[in-house]
Amino acid sequence: MSIEIKVPQMGESVVEATVGEWLKKEGDPVNLGDVLVELETDKVDVEVGAESSGVLGKILVASGADVQVGDVLGVIEPNGSAAPAEAKSDAASPEKQETAVKETAVKQPTEKITPVAQRMASEEGVDVTRVKGSGPGGKVTKNDVARLLESAQTVSSAGKPADTPPRQPAPAPSRTADPREERVKMSRRRRTIAARLVEAQQTAAMLTTFNEIDMSAVMELRKRRQEAFVQRHGVKIGFTSFFVKATVGALKAFPRLNAEIDGDEMVLKSYYDIGIAVGAAEGLVVPVLRNADRMSFAQIEQQTKDFARKSQDGELSLEDLRGGTFTITNGGVFGSMLSTPILNPPQVGILGLHNIVERPVVLNGAVAIRPIMYVALSYDHRIVDGREAVQFLVRVKELIEDPESLLLEG
Repeated sequence: MSIEIKVPQMGESVVEATVGEWLKKEGDPVNLGDVLVELETDKVDVEVGAESSGVLGKILVASGADVQVGDVLGVIEPNGSAAPAEAKSDAASPEKQETAVKETAVKQPTEKITPVAQRMASEEGVDVTRVKGSGPGGKVTKNDVARLLESAQTVSSAGKPADTPPRQPAPAPSRTADPREERVKMSRRRRTIAARLVEAQQTAAMLTTFNEIDMSAVMELRKRRQEAFVQRHGVKIGFTSFFVKATVGALKAFPRLNAEIDGDEMVLKSYYDIGIAVGAAEGLVVPVLRNADRMSFAQIEQQTKDFARKSQDGELSLEDLRGGTFTITNGGVFGSMLSTPILNPPQVGILGLHNIVERPVVLNGAVAIRPIMYVALSYDHRIVDGREAVQFLVRVKELIEDPESLLLEG
């Protein structure tokens, strides 16, 4: 009896996906647990595995199609009897055998390679057994594969044999009016990001207020305690933990910024799940620090570091991204001086951080040079008044400029 390959449950609020790459072809043998196809959701990519060994009998939904939870993507024939005849004859051909050997070489060490790196290696024909992993435990990341490709291209351009076959040019885009233009279909994640940003602007009464923070005290504290902190916790103390703690302190003082609107009611939350915006290859993602008010500085820094690594390697889970009561985004890492961050619905507040620049300021009647960061708070004016928003940002400023208060006030 045929086994249906169905779109699995993909987590809270995720009911639709786009079919990505099929990793098996009709007629290919499959083993229990083999990844058959990847699904793109608005949050993370989901791998669909085989629930039975056999042969991939039929692919019912092609790459690029939109599907919902429970839809049938294809079928597996447990006894292999339904494999197409042409697929069987192809598999027996020398060309097919050669391809199978290459694919086997690429996919061999799957336990030592991230899913994104595995897909990249498969697409480029890279033998990952030749790639030295730089990830935890020697795991191969997409950056490792990219470095091997770059070195191969450099050797090839110098007139020497390349380590990998040249990359095939992308097919010519259809319906392009100008040959200098290219049409690229947006991924589901990018489409969802676009829709949510437009939704935030259309449904919320969004305003932004600004302030500036003297970072001298935090920078001096980090410099003085960095070495001991690293020795004790194995991670550097950055600015993120200070701002997370200051944000929680300000949210406790102004609880409407830690709320959401549900119909004609305000849902005030007494827990503090802080989203940390992270730039990923396919768009911004916001993994969440759960119960950030209970986390130590070291736990915040370690968790944030893990989020950054997982976003680069495509390993963020739906649980990492679920929920969140307030968001912090840091455009300063890219050199931004000032911005107006957009709300992350249904949240009603987002704090934007920016780069630190030495600026002249007046202190006690004299001009001094201090490291200054501009900060921005975007908020939903439907439930947050301007007074609250300004005072919230002032509270963050006070806590950052006097970091010892973060410890005294918990």
